[in-house]
Amino acid sequence: MKRFSQLAIPYIIWAALMLILPMLLIALYSITEHGNSIISFSITPEHYIKFFTDPDFLIILWRSIWIAIKTTVICLLLGYPIAYFIARSREKLQNLLVLAITIPMWINMLVRTYAWIGLLSEGGPIQQILAFFGLGEVELLYTEAAVLLGMVYNFLPFMILQINTSLCKMDNSLLEASADLGADPLHTFMRVTLPLSLPGVINGITLVFLPAVSSFFIPKLLGGGQYFLIGNLIENQFITAGEWNFGSAISMIMAIIMMLLMMTMRKVEIRNQGGKED
Repeated sequence: MKRFSQLAIPYIIWAALMLILPMLLIALYSITEHGNSIISFSITPEHYIKFFTDPDFLIILWRSIWIAIKTTVICLLLGYPIAYFIARSREKLQNLLVLAITIPMWINMLVRTYAWIGLLSEGGPIQQILAFFGLGEVELLYTEAAVLLGMVYNFLPFMILQINTSLCKMDNSLLEASADLGADPLHTFMRVTLPLSLPGVINGITLVFLPAVSSFFIPKLLGGGQYFLIGNLIENQFITAGEWNFGSAISMIMAIIMMLLMMTMRKVEIRNQGGKED
């Protein structure tokens, strides 16, 4: 046991340097204001007050949360049937379908998002298809729908894989027992399959919502700068405006929101399993 503890030391050092230290620096930046010299600074809540008292920032925050919710709901509605179909397929077909879902993830997300610019642009393949049905004048690129489409495309595999994992781990004898007791397929799904797959659903919701609410390059590319989300605001404060303190405050606000969400999802999962929180 002591040997295994010693093997964990490099990871603990790496986590402290790469994860904990940056978060502490961001937290420090968020509550400080630089003085006249480089080493002088003062503690102030001004950056948090600035964010919560400016209606424009609150609108951006709500817009980010709302599009993340829509992305998560769409991914769940699309991902569950796909995951269910994969889990009920033959083993060889399961492997092929999982491979088909994961292959696009081998390509950098930025490159995949760039590809949608060509697909959605004026005169692109999708607009040509719409024109064939008499809908060629519909504007696709640089809209909220384009941003939502990009997010669903990029984050849908996370939902599918998590739900599929839960469904594959399920004991099929429970389904047989349900059928032997006279339950039809719908009742079997609602009473057996769905409850047992909830851990995967919860993990999928977490893995989709968290990156969606803080995404910045998908709105930047597919929204054309016209659809501004909280991730774009943070990027703008650090890179363009040079307001590191205010950008750090926004980052801490988002970190707190994400931690609250993860705690909520954890409590829901524990309650679903009928256990008690440690």
